[in-house]
Amino acid sequence: MALTLAEAAKLSNDLLLVGVIETIIKESPILQALPFIEIQGNGLTYNQEATAPQAAFFDVGDTWTESTPTFEQKTAQLKIMGGDADIDNFLLATRSNLQDLEAAVVQLKAKAVRQLFEDTFINGDSAANPKAFDGINKLCDASQTISMGANGGSLTLDKLDELIDAVKGGKPDLLLMSRRSRRILNRLARTTGSFLEADRNEFGQMVQFYDGIPIGISDYISDNQTVGTSNDCSTIYALQFGEGALAGLTAPGGLQVERVGSLESKDATRIRIKWYAAIALFNKVKLARLTGVRP
Repeated sequence: MALTLAEAAKLSNDLLLVGVIETIIKESPILQALPFIEIQGNGLTYNQEATAPQAAFFDVGDTWTESTPTFEQKTAQLKIMGGDADIDNFLLATRSNLQDLEAAVVQLKAKAVRQLFEDTFINGDSAANPKAFDGINKLCDASQTISMGANGGSLTLDKLDELIDAVKGGKPDLLLMSRRSRRILNRLARTTGSFLEADRNEFGQMVQFYDGIPIGISDYISDNQTVGTSNDCSTIYALQFGEGALAGLTAPGGLQVERVGSLESKDATRIRIKWYAAIALFNKVKLARLTGVRP
């Protein structure tokens, strides 16, 4: 069964771990929605559906023909990510009455882990960096890529609708874009005499919606991508989450907070945040992207 990090945090009695998870998911629309599947071993080999089976009408006595789906075998390897947080024992002893120094240091490291995951979730390329997992930009199939033109172009609501329609089997669970693209979308909505819907999510944050689909903002989607002769382009992604769609992969136990203990080389105590994680796209029609979005 796939669980989001927020749901997994409810099952933990480790207050430090719960605090780390809350820090990680607080500012990430990706980690707030992405479910994770626990897997045994160091990777998962799975069949990605390529073509769906067909059905037909038959007369009495007809010979029935078989129609089976076709699959492409994929492999997602878990990757090791994390970092150490060292807390100086002198500061811990002398300043703990003013603030919880351990919590503050661990919180900063947790944010770094979140930033690394979100960046890799979008831009990860195991060919360029074998230590990282492939992100959605690499996982997205060419047939699921919609272009604003050979040299990019200004975003239109028609193109955004086309992106949404490229995700089959239900609406996307998230539209992921840069801040600039969100501003463009807001301007388009105002031009048509309407506004994007807004409501609070389960974390109490205000979230905008387009056609009932939450809009997620990521600072790791570049606004200076090159498309043709234009170098000021961006990409908008439409994603559907779940075990048959796009999901995270994690080792048993998920995100871990480990107390390494006292260090020999300095008067400090070390806490390690580590995560064996990756992502997998089980069906290519659950992920689409719109490229060449210009200002």
